[in-house]
Amino acid sequence: MEILRTPDERFAKLPGWPFPPRYLEVGGLRMHYVDEGPRGAAPVLLLHGEPSWSYLYRKMIPVLASAGLRAIAPDLIGFGRSDKPTRREAYTYQRHVDWVRGFVLGLDLRDLTLVCQDWGGLIGLRLVAEEGDRFARVVAANTFLPTGDLPPGPAFLAWQKYSQETPHFHVGGIVKGGCVKELAPDVVAAYDAPFPDDRFTAGARQFPLLVPTSPDDPAAAANRAAWQRLEQFQRPFLTAFSDRDPITRGGDKVLAGRIPGAAGQRHVTIEGGGHFLQEDCGEELASVVKDFVRGR
Repeated sequence: MEILRTPDERFAKLPGWPFPPRYLEVGGLRMHYVDEGPRGAAPVLLLHGEPSWSYLYRKMIPVLASAGLRAIAPDLIGFGRSDKPTRREAYTYQRHVDWVRGFVLGLDLRDLTLVCQDWGGLIGLRLVAEEGDRFARVVAANTFLPTGDLPPGPAFLAWQKYSQETPHFHVGGIVKGGCVKELAPDVVAAYDAPFPDDRFTAGARQFPLLVPTSPDDPAAAANRAAWQRLEQFQRPFLTAFSDRDPITRGGDKVLAGRIPGAAGQRHVTIEGGGHFLQEDCGEELASVVKDFVRGR
């Protein structure tokens, strides 16, 4: 399997990104992560989605760390500073789950608060279902766990079509298009940094095809099984969706209605945020997470 590693100089002097790189080997691949805050503190696992990387959490990491929490933000395989297999067939839904599972087990993370957005939820909620004893609570933000039993909405289908047909997969432009607030050119460039050219985007190109959109999708059965476990999950579960994301709109109500740990929680709608609400409203989302961990 051919693997690419983005040159380190691509990550030099990115705006708002002072965090030293750390690496862990999972399944024979190198996974990058940020780890800030006291090592003995309650860990908060920040899982990004498509096609971003841990840079998406740069506004949240200092807020959580300064509150005495341990903020851990990995780059999914194929993204950020993590290794990038060049063949799209290397990326499957199950492999992404197993890679992140290997990360959690490799660092022996326990009493975890999961914060997940987009594919961070498609992967993270599977882990909550399958490794539930390691998770103390969940914050789901603009995400879901699809089984393919319901048709995807037009916004997702349009995105899926675009992702496969566009000749140049401009990651920074895609993130910019999923935000409400204007992104500065150097921030757009920071989202582009992991992808010097299209050879590096195999994982990002493949992700939209891995979302279960039919009942016989390869991941459908595993996600249905995960839902059965999530419908028994009693630990605190909070939704914190933005008000201006057409892709995941309404998903918060389904999650809150089906997961027992969501009952009685002060679910949040964050105003003025698009799909990438960490970029639009990062400090606000971090405050929600901080208060949730503290039981407020």
